[in-house]
Amino acid sequence: MENSKYEITRIKGGTGNCYLISNDGKAVLFDTTSGKNVSEVVEACSKYEMKVLVLSHPHFDHAENASVISERFNIPVAYHSADDEIFDDYAAQPLKSYGLVGFVVLKMSVKVLQETKVDRPKKHYYIKEGDTLADYGFPEIRVVELPGHTKGSIGLLIQDHSILVGDALDNWIIPGTGHLYYDLDVQKKSAKKIRSFGHRMIYYGHGEPTDKFY
Repeated sequence: MENSKYEITRIKGGTGNCYLISNDGKAVLFDTTSGKNVSEVVEACSKYEMKVLVLSHPHFDHAENASVISERFNIPVAYHSADDEIFDDYAAQPLKSYGLVGFVVLKMSVKVLQETKVDRPKKHYYIKEGDTLADYGFPEIRVVELPGHTKGSIGLLIQDHSILVGDALDNWIIPGTGHLYYDLDVQKKSAKKIRSFGHRMIYYGHGEPTDKFY
């Protein structure tokens, strides 16, 4: 990216995205897309010395490949402890939706969410608000908690110009507050929190990256 030592590469998988954040031949992966896209993600990661995988949350379209990638590249997987229960049972934090877009997306995905088992990575650890990825050579990448879609949804704040938001926001049609949620009031607070960081490029779990949302 311009004015940054970090390059952010979007990897599309079905209706979702994951992102490689790289610098000087080393990289962090944020999310993994779903299992049917694993070969594309592994191929993209193979171009770098992979350091760590960070999950915004453990739903299949963000985390189904986490164990495979962790083992393939011998890297740890980081996520928030509040979402650990989702690995055992999606129904621990069932999703609701708002609006026509949310209704359609949830109707199309809820059966897969309920039936797809996401393996808990063997090599994992918990991260929280304010943690950085300094131990992996990325000191200017900071964890921000963005709950609402799930209890433990997180994003990554990169320097003063970018943020990766998972499903706290989405850009299915118009960029804005995520249409699927566990707790809508909390999700709206997370959207306000993102806005409070000021103008920056936003990288969504679903949809094209933009520098604005509504």
